[in-house]
Amino acid sequence: MTAPPSPFAAPTAEPTSVYRHSGFVAFLIARVVAVVATQVQAVVVAWQVYDLTREPLALAYVGLAQFLPMLCLLLPAGDLIDRFARKRILALAWAVGGVCSALLWWLSGHGASGVAGIYAVLVLYGCSRAFSGPAMQSLLPQIVPRGHLAQAMAANSMLMRVASIGGPLLGGLLYALGGGELTYAMCCACFALGVALVLRVPVAHGTAPGPTQGTMWQRFGAGIGFIRSRPIILGTISLDLFAVLLGGVVALLPIYAQEVLHVGPAGLGALRSAMAVGEVGAGLYLSMRPFNRHVGRTMFIAVAVFGVANLVFALSHWFWLSFAALMVAGAADMVSVYIRGALVQFSTPDTMRGRVNAVNMLFIGSSNELGEFRAGTSAAWLGVVPAAVVGGLCTLGVVGGWMLAFKTLRTVDRFEEAAQASS
Repeated sequence: MTAPPSPFAAPTAEPTSVYRHSGFVAFLIARVVAVVATQVQAVVVAWQVYDLTREPLALAYVGLAQFLPMLCLLLPAGDLIDRFARKRILALAWAVGGVCSALLWWLSGHGASGVAGIYAVLVLYGCSRAFSGPAMQSLLPQIVPRGHLAQAMAANSMLMRVASIGGPLLGGLLYALGGGELTYAMCCACFALGVALVLRVPVAHGTAPGPTQGTMWQRFGAGIGFIRSRPIILGTISLDLFAVLLGGVVALLPIYAQEVLHVGPAGLGALRSAMAVGEVGAGLYLSMRPFNRHVGRTMFIAVAVFGVANLVFALSHWFWLSFAALMVAGAADMVSVYIRGALVQFSTPDTMRGRVNAVNMLFIGSSNELGEFRAGTSAAWLGVVPAAVVGGLCTLGVVGGWMLAFKTLRTVDRFEEAAQASS
């Protein structure tokens, strides 16, 4: 007769590498192909809209058509993500993305005049992104154990940045070879592959949703109340919002390339890739050697370095110094993203992750979209160099203010302490 297992037996050893966890690699591949499809589609849509209209304002409407539905649906989406199976919500959102690619393929192939149809499809696509973003962020902690979560997030962020670099290049190449029909067909296939892969990912560390209580707005209010009561979460996501909103320089790169550095379109392409190179390098290092000490202090240092690097870029008139400054800014931003993402995940119980990540995605989207608007209007009012300098100084001011306002965030040492501080 076999003896029962001892309650004091050693627990089953976890895999030494995050890549050995069942489903993690499939999740990464699914997300990479979905991001590639998103980036490729964005390049082709922007080209076609401008080709049809020859109006720069039409490109602004491309972003607005996607951002507004995301803004309206992100918070209700977070509530649904906390109540239902996250990988099914993610698969459904990507399936809708594939439908949007198919519709764009049809519009491109039938030579539909005007851009109204394209804008209508982009509104539907923005609705799908309202669900896919927070669902992806909330699903990852259910795939890998807590001990490997920070490493998994670093690997995930690094690969997403690689996909964000390669996607636009691939999109331009495919459009040059086969036009919109070939490109949109490839996007549709990528979304379909992402759906098939994510549905096969086992959820080994998730918790069953609890009983539904109150209305959707009451549950949403509970999520907002949870964020406000956790200084680590509130400080982390608001630091990202204001640092990028006030200090980002990406929108000013075309002006710098043409009027300050005098490097032309090729130089502009290099400048746009500089931050991505720094991000990928830092992300690759963190995915292999993640750290878990002095995380709060390190995050503030990283954001401060981001601000200083942007200041150097703002004042530089030498191309290679500007390129190096943007690389440093990208690397610092990746370190900050790594720590911020891990702190939010460790501070949030699984039953609340959908709502918290929805608010986080809303803050990130707002900082990027509104940050470009802020940079453009500041350059129009002050001039491009003063606007960039003011932005860098504002980032440093935000770092100082947040260090004083969020002492708990500043002093947190390990990621695990974020969960204890939030309990």
